[in-house]
Amino acid sequence: MKAEAIAAKESIFPSLPLDEWRPTKNTLHLFLQIVGKIRLTMHPRINHWWHVPFYVSSRGLTTGSIPVKNGNFEIEFDFVKHKLRITTSEGSKRNFKLKDGLSVAEFYKKLFKDLQELGIDPKIKAVPYEAASTTPFPDDKENDSYDKKAIDRFYRSLVLINDIFWEFRGRFTGKSTPVHVFWHSFDIALTRFSGRPAPVREGAGLVEREAYSQEVVSFGFWWGDDRIPAPAFYSYVVPEPPGLADQHLVPEIAHWQESGGGHLALLMYDDAVATENPRETILEFLENAYQIEAKAAGWDVTNFALKPL
Repeated sequence: MKAEAIAAKESIFPSLPLDEWRPTKNTLHLFLQIVGKIRLTMHPRINHWWHVPFYVSSRGLTTGSIPVKNGNFEIEFDFVKHKLRITTSEGSKRNFKLKDGLSVAEFYKKLFKDLQELGIDPKIKAVPYEAASTTPFPDDKENDSYDKKAIDRFYRSLVLINDIFWEFRGRFTGKSTPVHVFWHSFDIALTRFSGRPAPVREGAGLVEREAYSQEVVSFGFWWGDDRIPAPAFYSYVVPEPPGLADQHLVPEIAHWQESGGGHLALLMYDDAVATENPRETILEFLENAYQIEAKAAGWDVTNFALKPL
């Protein structure tokens, strides 16, 4: 591939090496958990935890509107101006800068001070959930990294992947989640449902019981963690049919990986970006994983497919 073509592609698909931004990723993850828990506690419940994630906006990540008193409010991470912004339906607003050296403890203090000035008083469990840190938010002065260049790469990838997932979502006519970002696992995800109830796994906790109360095929992308220390696209089916990992994935660079007693279909981000048309490679992976997993689980794939106008 010519150097110009490679440079043009990399300008669209940013480099995302986990080790280069792990401290910033860990801090941002905790910032998201604080705001996400506010939405969790204040937004009316929606099935399968759809009331807790963030959504990609033209500036960053937003909670969307959260009801309060006789109106609503919204909290947005602005990754263009690097600010945390609160706005209300009454026209009031507050914001503060997101910058290197802003600790989780200070973020927590500033956010709740601004909310109280706006007459909003959420009650959250102020401890991380399945994150790299276990320190209560008000006490965490260690996580304070905010590399603006890394955040820019993160946000550009987020916008790109969000758009690809929405295109993929449109191919399915059954019950589906929106494309949303979960703050507990720090991934962007999309889930399709068969419409049939699923058996509850023995030992499943509250979160899992609600999330997988129906048969699902899920898709997502994460920026890497200790288990898979590189960005990757994934898909899985619940409940998992026997022999699933014997099926051949397309494209050839995709593979199955054991996870939590089941299997993930994985496409590594760097492998996808190295192909001639990364967007089509990603869509091919998502479609192929769905076809394999849904057919193995006995879904009516034909009737769920979007018909031409």
